[in-house]
Amino acid sequence: MTDEERLQAEQRARKRIDDQLTQAGWIVQDLKNQALGAGRGVAVREVTMRSGHGRADYLLYLDKGVVGVVEAKPMGKTLSGVEWQSTMYAEGLTDAQKMRATMTAGKLPFIFEASGSETHFTNGYDPNPRAREIFNFPTPAALAAIIERAEKHPDAPTWRASVTQMPPLDERALRPAQVTAIKGIERSLAEQRFDRSLVQMATGAGKTYTAVTASYRLLKFGGFKRVLFLVDRNNLADQTGAEFANYRTPDDGRRFTELYPVDKLSSSSPAESSNVVISTIQRVFKTLKGEPVPEGDDAMLDSIVPEKPVSVSYNPAMPPDTFDLIIVDEAHRSIYGQWREVLEYFDAHIVGLTATPGKQTFAFFRQNLVSEYTYEESVSDGVNVDFEIYRIETKVTANGSTIEAGTTVPMVDRRTREKRMETLDEELEYTKKQLDRAVTSTSQIRLVLETFRDRLKTEIFPGRTEVPKTLIFAKDDSHAEEIVTTVREVFGRGNDFAAKITYAAKDPKGHLKKFRTSPDLRVAVTVDMIATGTDVKPLECVFFMRDVGSGQYFEQMKGRGARTISRSDFMAVTPDAEAKTHFVLIDAVGVTEHEFVAPPLNREPGISLERLLKKAAAYELTEDETATMASRLAALERQLTDDERAELDGVAGDGMSVTQIVRGLVHAVNPDVQVEIADGAADPRQAVQRLLDDAIAPLADNPDLRNRIMELRRQHDRVIDEVTRDELLRAQGVSRDEGPSALVESWRAYLAEHRDEITAMQFLEESRNRHIPFEALDELARRIARPPHQWTTEKLWAAYEQLDAERVRPNNHARATDLVSLLRYSMELDTELVPFEDVVRERYEAWLLQQENAGTHFTDTQRWWLDRMTEFVVSSAGITVDALEAEPFTQRGGVDGALRDLGDGAGDLLESLNKELTA
Repeated sequence: MTDEERLQAEQRARKRIDDQLTQAGWIVQDLKNQALGAGRGVAVREVTMRSGHGRADYLLYLDKGVVGVVEAKPMGKTLSGVEWQSTMYAEGLTDAQKMRATMTAGKLPFIFEASGSETHFTNGYDPNPRAREIFNFPTPAALAAIIERAEKHPDAPTWRASVTQMPPLDERALRPAQVTAIKGIERSLAEQRFDRSLVQMATGAGKTYTAVTASYRLLKFGGFKRVLFLVDRNNLADQTGAEFANYRTPDDGRRFTELYPVDKLSSSSPAESSNVVISTIQRVFKTLKGEPVPEGDDAMLDSIVPEKPVSVSYNPAMPPDTFDLIIVDEAHRSIYGQWREVLEYFDAHIVGLTATPGKQTFAFFRQNLVSEYTYEESVSDGVNVDFEIYRIETKVTANGSTIEAGTTVPMVDRRTREKRMETLDEELEYTKKQLDRAVTSTSQIRLVLETFRDRLKTEIFPGRTEVPKTLIFAKDDSHAEEIVTTVREVFGRGNDFAAKITYAAKDPKGHLKKFRTSPDLRVAVTVDMIATGTDVKPLECVFFMRDVGSGQYFEQMKGRGARTISRSDFMAVTPDAEAKTHFVLIDAVGVTEHEFVAPPLNREPGISLERLLKKAAAYELTEDETATMASRLAALERQLTDDERAELDGVAGDGMSVTQIVRGLVHAVNPDVQVEIADGAADPRQAVQRLLDDAIAPLADNPDLRNRIMELRRQHDRVIDEVTRDELLRAQGVSRDEGPSALVESWRAYLAEHRDEITAMQFLEESRNRHIPFEALDELARRIARPPHQWTTEKLWAAYEQLDAERVRPNNHARATDLVSLLRYSMELDTELVPFEDVVRERYEAWLLQQENAGTHFTDTQRWWLDRMTEFVVSSAGITVDALEAEPFTQRGGVDGALRDLGDGAGDLLESLNKELTA
């Protein structure tokens, strides 16, 4: 950059900095025209400091006393690393300047670096003060408030200091997962390693109550003055506001709103009037633009997702320091993309609450996951219920259809819904994706709903006399209208039986309240209004008549059915059922066949509880069966009376409750837990098996408990007749049962279809050896475990063993690395199917013999390293130097220990071993 270009950049920066200071309420003056009485906040340019400390670009005066300094840099210059210069000015006041200066730790408290395009701020009152980027300079009033607080509370002058001194959390009204989340948020705030915190908590586990509790503590003890609570839709603001209003403080029992005003953001309710402001991101954006914000619901406004990221400008009516904390509750993923600048406008810590964080969410929160509570864990704790999948498929749903030319068909105007008859000039062919958007097939809608009606009381909810509370997701308002009309006709019921609850419907909030509490309204049809955040606890059927492309959105929609409900409240609206034990996800469009859909905890729906208990007694449960056992016991617990539950817990003995047994089973099948156990074990397979065995032990070693479980199960069972009334392509509960021949054929077809997508296959085709990164195998294992296939290495191996017994070696403990053998055999690279462990160990013995023949003899110490390297290859399909820095190698010094015991040739030995074992 030339001197002239640098001068131009500096001049542009100074002009912008002047404008930014002016926007924030500072009066900018040259030193020769200095008039400190011109306003409360004055920024004076080019002020000479004490000898040896140079000349400050700007000194900030508050009430005629100097409080801060601004170091200006040319536009485009990075500001990190120049804090020493601004600090030099902050410490270099003349004696005259010090007379009316505010100081802390021997220097001015407020230090800024600015380039016009970027501003950094260091607050000297913070513990361990450090620079952070802010949108614009604070107002004079904001800095005055910081000083005032610092004088009143010298031990905790800012919230960053206060959060390090939080009192113990009162845990009495909180679930364990909520305790973990609140402590995680407060720990993250205190450590100040990140300016954002992410809480992953299963839908229905009490995210909002967690957020309300955290907000109360931070407002009362943490020095926070205002919280922004962002919801996905404005109608959820009412529900969130009710949570705040109903919250009783744990110390004196007063309502939250008695202490701290809570309001929805609108033009008539500006942010500064409340301690908690509830809004959608769209309404905050309108406020920043200075546009009026309506008080009522506006579906069009609150659902806007801009095509490209928005940009924001400074608004003195809502400056960046308006909020100290922003809580984002299950918002649309676009909030971290297109709306990101709105969030980053504020100088606030951001807390995200979500059940299903995606990659973009993790990235926005800088991977700072402060607590995690999975759906499976919530089922084991009785917080949520498990689900089952029931698939309905028709020809039109699967393939679309064709209407011949010359056919007279009804046409409906989308805007007015006016209907007219029209004869088609040409043949109309429509795909399944166009169904119910461009074309409505009344036959398809009717057939799906008739199938639901006919199978409802025999297969979906056997023995019921009334339709369970059912929520149907439609594609749009017109589709919802057709569904509601057809539901009433198919079931032969009136208007009170089924209703449309969409933004376009009349009195949607009234209908929603009735759907929650009335025994008459059984079916609700919605598009997006009840898709997220809305509680309908008695709901037992979540019915998808629209596809969903987002895993996060699907989980939120699915979560509408997950809520638990007390027996009395449930029977008040569904009197023909004793308890809500699970919900059923009715899939009429193939939504559960997406890869992002995780299977239920009930992974083996075809096996009986009695059979599971018998296998548990012999410690023969597979991992999937262990998960299924957890689901069945959790469902049984929902059916039991308090006396029956107490009796069962008594039979369990040793202070162990059935809930704790279920929790242990879920813990044992958690993939993250298994990875952690395996990584630190000499024999990862045995470590995982011990984990499963330990979880099963309370059942396996207690025959009295198993017998009592079955007695209670039979006591609550009903015997029914099955009736079939229609012909369909498919209409049954999703099952994993599949004959060996069909399974192998499906597996090979899957490999052929997805050859270009399966990384493990690409490695095999390119290298022709067995060295495949474990990540690629793990990715494939997870893919095939999802619906609709739900395959495991055990099932695939067993199928091949039944078909090709002479060429398949038995494998009693199949694992992810056995996918190497399965892939090679399926791709005809091997003529025999041999467990990966056997291959590795046989090759290891051959390698040792080869070394011995070459004159190399290993000591016992060296064999310790080589044996464990081999075990690592068995479980991970390969080994690198990085693996030596983990268990069990760290027991003997990791990489340094390997070099010590194996000598300088340790690297060559590892490479040779890796190459030979995976050849």
